[in-house]
Amino acid sequence: MSARLLLCLISAASCFAADAGWTPLFNGKNLDGWEPRGECIWTVLPDGVLLGQRSHPKPSNPFSVPWPINQKEFANWLNRQAWLYTVREFGEFDLHLEYFIPPQMNSGVSIRDRSRAHAAIGEPDAARPDLAGFPKTTPAHIGYEVQIIDQDAKYPSGSIYTFVAAKTGVQRRGEWNSMDIESRNDVIRVRINGQLVAEGPGDPARSKSGPIGLQLHDQFTFAMFRNIRIRELGAGQ
Repeated sequence: MSARLLLCLISAASCFAADAGWTPLFNGKNLDGWEPRGECIWTVLPDGVLLGQRSHPKPSNPFSVPWPINQKEFANWLNRQAWLYTVREFGEFDLHLEYFIPPQMNSGVSIRDRSRAHAAIGEPDAARPDLAGFPKTTPAHIGYEVQIIDQDAKYPSGSIYTFVAAKTGVQRRGEWNSMDIESRNDVIRVRINGQLVAEGPGDPARSKSGPIGLQLHDQFTFAMFRNIRIRELGAGQ
């Protein structure tokens, strides 16, 4: 028996993944290859799960104006996003991950957002002049966001946000779920727990490449991810 065959028998799943061109995007140990964006804390738990939560660096006075504040000022604070982005950018690829979204929480996966959430996290242009030229909007309107949410929403989990609303009834609430994203130049496909839930061409004017990001939607969202891996596609695949 060859050493390769023996390894396959011992660990068929990992052997198959390697043969199919899959590589880990998150090593389960630290944040090597990733960049936190905004006010957030990303922790690798002992079992290799990635936990994202908000940091709230100014709990005594989180607002830029004195009390009392109006509804718009509160909403601007509440809905300030945070993200975790890959350092690398990718072209066409398949992405696999597993996620756990607690009740009423809101998250998502960004692809092709070359702004790296610059405006969504409230980052001053002077801090990242290389990103200052992008539109002052969220990643969903620059690249694409694949929704992860535990709420009744117009765009449920698996939706290509603002483009295609996902099929409902596939996500298992209160449990781990898998998400697979096929990012191609002419189409984006999303599967949850193996079922196709959304498919669309996107906007041909938007970038065909960019980093991959994990979202913390607002000041109270936390989410968990694991088994993040990618398969990059070469020309003609």
